[in-house]
Amino acid sequence: MRYLMSIMSSPETEAADYEPAPEVYEAMAAYNEEMVKAGILLAGEGLAPTSEGAYVTFRNGGAAVTDGPFVEAKEFIAGYWIIQVSSREEALEWAKRCPHPPAGDDTVMRLQLRRIADMDDHEDMPEHLKERERELRAEGYAHGS
Repeated sequence: MRYLMSIMSSPETEAADYEPAPEVYEAMAAYNEEMVKAGILLAGEGLAPTSEGAYVTFRNGGAAVTDGPFVEAKEFIAGYWIIQVSSREEALEWAKRCPHPPAGDDTVMRLQLRRIADMDDHEDMPEHLKERERELRAEGYAHGS
């Protein structure tokens, strides 16, 4: 089973002058190394702030682009990991081990955990399209992975 763990940020941590303490980087590096050694980390990256992003909204057959920052949102995806584990319980155990504010620090940090759907989850998808998607994944979507 593959899971996406998304670490969330807030408008405060999206601010241009925000820089995490060196200990945060140390803790994240140790966490990433632990997942690599366990053989479960498939990918993981931090994301640039929403000021560099865009929303693409589809309506009436067209697409509209809205540049960031996304001031109307209360939290954003700050980074992610893709892990491969044997169960939801194992994924939750890894998620709970993610570096977080220590006791006494009332900062709220959220991590969203979601299973990545497999082709078999799409029961109504025609088999030839499932096979085509499997082939694309095996090729690494134009060798990007």
